Amino acid sequence: PKASIAEERKAPSFPIRELTYWLDGDKKVTELKEQIMLELERDPLWRVSDHPNLTLAETRERAMKKIRRLADQATSRPLEETMVRMSIISVVDPGFWTRFGVHFGLFFGALQGQASPAQLAYWMEKGAFTMQGVTGCFGMTELGHGSNVAGLETIATFDPNTDEFIVHSPTITATKWWIGGAAHTATHCAVYAQLLVGGKRYGTKTFVVQLRDTQTFELMPGVNIGDLGKKMGRDQIDNGWIRFTHVRIPRSHMLMKHTKVMRSGEVIEPPLAQLAYGALIQGRVSMVGDSANVAKRALTIATRYASVRRQFSDGTPGALESKLIDYPIHQHRLLPLMAQTFAMIFAAREMNTSYMQLMSQLNELGDSKGAAVDAAIKNLKETHATSAGLKAFCTWMCLNIIDQCRQSLGGHGYSAYTGLSQAYSDFAVHCTWEGDNTILTLQCGRYLVATALDALKGQPLPENLAYLKDAIKSGMVLETKPFSGKSAAEVSSLAALKAAWSSVAANAIVNAVRDFKAGVAKGLSKDNAYEFSSASRLHAARMHTYTYLLHRFVAQVEQSPAALRPILTLLAQLFGAHSAVQHSGEFLQAGFYSGAQIEALKVFVNDACAQIRKDAVPLTDAFDYSDYIINSPLGRYDGDVYEKYFELVTSLNPQKPVPYFDSLIRPLLERTNESQPGPELEIDQ
Repeated sequence: PKASIAEERKAPSFPIRELTYWLDGDKKVTELKEQIMLELERDPLWRVSDHPNLTLAETRERAMKKIRRLADQATSRPLEETMVRMSIISVVDPGFWTRFGVHFGLFFGALQGQASPAQLAYWMEKGAFTMQGVTGCFGMTELGHGSNVAGLETIATFDPNTDEFIVHSPTITATKWWIGGAAHTATHCAVYAQLLVGGKRYGTKTFVVQLRDTQTFELMPGVNIGDLGKKMGRDQIDNGWIRFTHVRIPRSHMLMKHTKVMRSGEVIEPPLAQLAYGALIQGRVSMVGDSANVAKRALTIATRYASVRRQFSDGTPGALESKLIDYPIHQHRLLPLMAQTFAMIFAAREMNTSYMQLMSQLNELGDSKGAAVDAAIKNLKETHATSAGLKAFCTWMCLNIIDQCRQSLGGHGYSAYTGLSQAYSDFAVHCTWEGDNTILTLQCGRYLVATALDALKGQPLPENLAYLKDAIKSGMVLETKPFSGKSAAEVSSLAALKAAWSSVAANAIVNAVRDFKAGVAKGLSKDNAYEFSSASRLHAARMHTYTYLLHRFVAQVEQSPAALRPILTLLAQLFGAHSAVQHSGEFLQAGFYSGAQIEALKVFVNDACAQIRKDAVPLTDAFDYSDYIINSPLGRYDGDVYEKYFELVTSLNPQKPVPYFDSLIRPLLERTNESQPGPELEIDQ
């Protein structure tokens, strides 16, 4: 095996280290990443090889020990270092990452995004940032409501006599559910509840409610909490349920950066309430990057194993069996997934930049009015829709990559010790939290339809929807010009693929607008017309997101160093072409490619897989994950998979007497087949 993988590294077509620097952003980030990986590997507290054998209680306890260690680092080290550290930890121990992130990302993020400056200073002084005196959780989801935040049932009623809010769970379905940190850890909760003042509802707002006494850790009066127990994955996080029974909190514990409730009971609402939701996009943006990072690990394991695993030969006496990676069908299993991963890496980079620009724009608004606010709202809507579509399709894509890589390991992929079965269980929740993927996709589709309708009225198209220009000019009657090229090289050029995907996405949006208008023509309300067109909206969002991914991929290729451009170009072409083959019906329907041109694309996909196969292992090396991060004997850098796999399994499962041999196995083995005589019957006498 060692010699087999060494062969793969003899002649890469690109400088591996330069690609690592390009993917990470620059050399300094790579060096910081490597420093952090080494620190974690050498810290006994961060041992990960024995995770499969830990009980639920042991898993949670170890996570809490890590929190104690990392809390000081996170608040004392530069933000850049902390962000890099957390991106690595999200791959090493995703359950811990969640437990830690509930406080620093969700709870403290709610304070940063929705508290007034004075309130934020108050909670900072209380220890909300350093986790000294305050440990927070995020109370949005309820037993009966998840994606529909506006429909949450928990109520916060203002009592003008005492200047307090009364937080209450009126029904069983109002119980806060899936609240990370609630079962064991949190002292406070950012609770999303319906604001009720003077008998009038003002929508869902955020309130900080103390759950436990910070000295005794006893539950506060009116607060009931329970443990949700074992889950599909991420058992490091202590998810729980919370019920409030007329819990009183000071008026100042409602976060009032946007909506304000005065001592008199007057409610002052912001002119643009949707600005409050800008901070909620952060979680979706981070999951695009997390999808790329987790996919990199899965592909490293599968690709390296495929380069050392030998199976079958041509029958020549004494001939070595062939490597899995040399079989064209195995190349088709893994290498298009490699292209998808690079697409996610570059999309995450651009999405993060867009988000930072948005937040800077929102923070600079102040009391601005007019054009500045209009521009911010437009940017917010576009970023929200793009992040919604990317979060959905990148998490779906990553989950599929994990499972396809797991299956490519054969029977070994089913072992908890080879790294991908647990990765699947841990990652699956990404498709649900921070917005159910189907709901987010529909939100993206709604934005696409609404933007197209606005453009028909003369509003300018955003840059990432520029491909709709011809459709708008023609009044949403799209006439696609068939592509003229015939050869595999012509149909698979980046220019052709960009035009092809733009055509398909435009066609899908045109169809969604048509269905929406049909709903309106039937007399449906605007919201019901959107529901009427939900299937075509979802499809439009899917085609638009693939188009966005390809366009961003190409943009990054064009900016890349010259030495990297050939391999990145080939990966971008494979992403666009393979995805087109997978959705070939859309291209035929749009009229861009013919059946013969789709066949030419298939020829290109075959050729591209064969070419990229030569660089498959060097590409995973460029991801620059140490063996500690990979945490799989099958994905080792040196290829010594069988020895290390055997060592790991035997060390974690030493031979012991079977504990239930005498009570269960021996009686089974020693039982007799003699039947016991029944009672004597009178009729036989």
